[in-house]
Amino acid sequence: MCLGIPGQVQSIYDVDGVRMGKVNFGGIVKEVCLAFVPEVNVGDYTIVHVGFAITRVDEVSAQETLRLFREMGKLNEELDPAAQTETVEPPACPLYPPPST
Repeated sequence: MCLGIPGQVQSIYDVDGVRMGKVNFGGIVKEVCLAFVPEVNVGDYTIVHVGFAITRVDEVSAQETLRLFREMGKLNEELDPAAQTETVEPPACPLYPPPST
């Protein structure tokens, strides 16, 4: 299952002209594409789905949603790679191609 998870933006940076950031999901920090939410700033909360921030949310709503996900056992299931039963790579940010290997 893929949920939209709220997280707090800890940092914002540019990668080859694409707005990226580090987002904290209740202690788990992930790199997220912020290209679709130019209004989001450091300290704001955003909903993230498969590596893309899709909307800004208020802190109260974000914290309540994180609490509910924790109670349901979905937070770690969605964010912790060790808890996942299969490996699924999120798509690359549309303007941010993955590095070549």
